[in-house]
Amino acid sequence: MSFSGTTAEARPPSPLPRPDRWHRPLIGLALVMVALSVVTVVLAIIDPREILGQNAWFKPLKFALSIAIYAVTLAWLIGQVRRLRRVADALGTVTALALVVEIVIIVGAAALGTTSHFNVATPLNTTLWAVMAVSITIVWLASLVVGAAVALSPGPDPARNLAVRAGVILGVVGMALAFLMTGPSEDQLNDFQGVAGAHAVGVDDGGAGMPFFGWSTEGGDLRIPHFAGIHALQAIPLSLLTIELLSVRFLVLREQQVRYRLVLIGALAFTVVLGILTWQALSGESIVSPSTPTLTAGLITAAGAVSAATTVLITVARTRKTIDTPASPHRVNSPAPDKERQ
Repeated sequence: MSFSGTTAEARPPSPLPRPDRWHRPLIGLALVMVALSVVTVVLAIIDPREILGQNAWFKPLKFALSIAIYAVTLAWLIGQVRRLRRVADALGTVTALALVVEIVIIVGAAALGTTSHFNVATPLNTTLWAVMAVSITIVWLASLVVGAAVALSPGPDPARNLAVRAGVILGVVGMALAFLMTGPSEDQLNDFQGVAGAHAVGVDDGGAGMPFFGWSTEGGDLRIPHFAGIHALQAIPLSLLTIELLSVRFLVLREQQVRYRLVLIGALAFTVVLGILTWQALSGESIVSPSTPTLTAGLITAAGAVSAATTVLITVARTRKTIDTPASPHRVNSPAPDKERQ
């Protein structure tokens, strides 16, 4: 499809596709997580205990919110699947059960005033941590298969197909980044204290961190690229939704190819940013104190994305203007008078 298309391409986007049947276990899980979020907010207010420098209930709250968002997103995606639908439904149920297991362990650890992740201090803690590791691996594999099923069930809008596929791929990559946290560091091996694995790089977990999120402000933190990657599943499709809403006012955004190219630019930029965040974390750099190379890479990525998007919009706007501008009337010359008959 080219930009030289006529106004047939410049029509408002069709209504968003709705799932023909919402995945009930995932929607039920999301509702439970919303209720749990409210409960943990109350507990965070009345219970002043801290774990690794943060309120004991912040971690269950963050996981409850994240699981609720993920469950709704996955339920919607499964609703778009036409091929391998039974497989997707089954994996959705398995994912819901795995996430229930994970949140139960996290909440239980908070109630006991101890950590859930990387805790191998006792046989029970080791078993619970192993169960969590298996659960999140199941969720990752299920997301991978459901993503493939979604890719095999494309809709009529290329931009929407790209947004969903890019979001799924980056989401799966973001989940996989969690595995970088699970290996014990050299210090942990040399001086075993019942912990194997860490969020932070270059510093110990539990140091100074950003409010609520707890991301280290003293060293690298792998939770940042993990968080960014997981929520690409929402960020990229929602960015397209914003573009579609703006198309009501800005006609250039009604072109399918414009929306497709803007999504492509956004997805590529998101991918590069995810790589930069991972590199920064592994280098032991704090998110609030980036090095010159990290900052330069980020600025170049932002400038490149803005320039590319601007070029797309200007090019199409000029093309539309050329097409819509009527041709100038030509002077009509009067025919030469016939020679008088002799």
